[in-house]
Amino acid sequence: MGETILITAGGTGGHLFPAYALAAELERRGYDVDLATDERADKYGERFPGREVHVIQSETLRGRSPLALMRTAFRLGRGTLQALSLIRRTKPKAIIGFGGYPTFPPMFAGFLAGVPTILHEANAVMGRANRMLAGRVKVVALGLSGGSGGTVAPEKNVITGNPVRPAVLAAMGKAYAAPKAGEEFRLLIFGGSQGARFFSEMVPEALGMLDDAHRRQLALTMQARAEDLENVRDRLASIGIKAELAPFFTDMAERIADAHLVVCRSGAMSVTELGVIGRPAILVPFPHALDHDQALNASVLKKAGGAWPVAQAELTPARFAETLAQLMDEPERLAKAADAAGSVGEPGAVIRLADLAEHVCRGGDAKDFDKGDNS
Repeated sequence: MGETILITAGGTGGHLFPAYALAAELERRGYDVDLATDERADKYGERFPGREVHVIQSETLRGRSPLALMRTAFRLGRGTLQALSLIRRTKPKAIIGFGGYPTFPPMFAGFLAGVPTILHEANAVMGRANRMLAGRVKVVALGLSGGSGGTVAPEKNVITGNPVRPAVLAAMGKAYAAPKAGEEFRLLIFGGSQGARFFSEMVPEALGMLDDAHRRQLALTMQARAEDLENVRDRLASIGIKAELAPFFTDMAERIADAHLVVCRSGAMSVTELGVIGRPAILVPFPHALDHDQALNASVLKKAGGAWPVAQAELTPARFAETLAQLMDEPERLAKAADAAGSVGEPGAVIRLADLAEHVCRGGDAKDFDKGDNS
């Protein structure tokens, strides 16, 4: 058996997917990798590639009343005790957290137990749970350059990029082929774990505003919540749109690679995967995201010329229909944006983060790693 590294991540795909990617790379290097989270880790259709999954109790801040704060503190405290017990059993050489409140008990327990810790921040702005932990960890790994880890502890920062799953790296090899006039136009729309309902309501109305030629050209793949599927399917069928609908697609990387245009939220991993695969996108930042992190994430691809961010409040059905028709008629513009998106992709992020993990296991810190002493 090899040395153990404990990874901890919240329950969303944006937290779990980079954790899975790192686990697979560390396991390939001979480490035993465990995952600590607060719920089932296979709900996105992928098995955790490491040794074992441990469910640790956690809680999100749900209010400011004394009772709510006491409840949160109790559950986080109980989770910390569970995590301390796990650390005593598995004796990890390092603990790596990928954000979300479920990472707080294992990361804080690691601090109490004297285990070296790495905090990975995927977004362009640091999340609240990570801000609570940043002062106590050894290294802060930033997924998007320009991330705000520096507002907490700049001397701990290392820019690693966001690790992507093997399926994303495989999809990276598919070149973008802009659609020719009159050919099928493959449009992919997804909303992630938050905000899919907006697309379910807006998109059918918008596509109904297209002329017949554009509607016949469209081949739509769209994520919709289970309770919205029948209504969305009926509305699209009534206007003659060919569509494949599902609450979740387990082969999303391949679908991104197959698309001529992607419309989605701008969570950190969506932005990262669009960059690695190299596909043009209309990005609609989730307006209720804490700290407006999705708007800042979207700016990464916008600055490169690979995406067109639009605020949800401004994306009316009429505007979406007009923008879509224009892009369908300008394949060279789409091809240029695909190249631009690909220019900011970081397919080597998982290697760099795994190198950093090994560096910290050997007692290194951010300063030594940045000097290149990471062999």
